[in-house]
Amino acid sequence: VQLQASGGGVLQTGDSLRLSCTASGRTYAMGWFRQAPGKEREFVAAITYTGSSTYYADSVKGRFTISRDNAKNTVYLQMNSLKPEDTAVYYCAADHQYSRRILYYAAEYDYWGQGTQVTVSS
Repeated sequence: VQLQASGGGVLQTGDSLRLSCTASGRTYAMGWFRQAPGKEREFVAAITYTGSSTYYADSVKGRFTISRDNAKNTVYLQMNSLKPEDTAVYYCAADHQYSRRILYYAAEYDYWGQGTQVTVSS
């Protein structure tokens, strides 16, 4: 399975942006991570296969929303009220096994997208 992330761009503080990640086949739990320059990759948001459960990092809670459309094998990350500290390369990830769990750790995911750059200027 391959993941294709898209939607990144250059924005200003307070702007909104939606990222998309489309899988070439069926995937189950999915998530978004990000990596800023000089920092380690960090968890952003995750969603179960059915979409019934979601989870967010504290830094994005209330501003970002993860959702999915299984008919399109696509997961989305709606980002509102963007801040300069949201600047990073955003990666989508997916698991190949069905589970009802939210996956928080990068090591739990089997597939990764190529990343899409989001830059927020002040």
